[in-house]
Amino acid sequence: MTARTWQGPSAQERLALLRRTRSIAIVGASNNPARASYFVTTYLLSSSPYRLFLVNPRETEILGQPVYPSLADLPETPDLVDVFRRHDDLPGVLDETLAVGAPALWLQLGSWHEEVARRGEAAGLTVVMDRCVKIEHARFHGGLHLAGFDTGVISSRRALG
Repeated sequence: MTARTWQGPSAQERLALLRRTRSIAIVGASNNPARASYFVTTYLLSSSPYRLFLVNPRETEILGQPVYPSLADLPETPDLVDVFRRHDDLPGVLDETLAVGAPALWLQLGSWHEEVARRGEAAGLTVVMDRCVKIEHARFHGGLHLAGFDTGVISSRRALG
């Protein structure tokens, strides 16, 4: 694996991005509750003010929401494109993001593609990589304990019962 040289937005810049965002397209949305995109969609629907647009060419509805086959099929340009796709698919998602004019591209936890980040930034996008929109939103809005990440207990022992 090559060294990571790209530097993403600071915590303050990510907070500003989430504050100015009104709509999020979730590319790679899934109807499978075991998938991270399902969990993130569930959280954003219940705990955020964002209008969500789910994108997956193999689905028509997820969690009661309509699903669109591509970014080009959305009824409006999203403020942020949140991506749950394989590494090799990321350049194509960048191209779609640029084609629809979305101003920000967010690659989920574990997703890192320096060429996509550099191309996106060169085209004027705000790019975030290897971070979770759900975790960042919860962290900035005091909801990590509600999201199951911060129990308020500091211990190396597993709780009993």
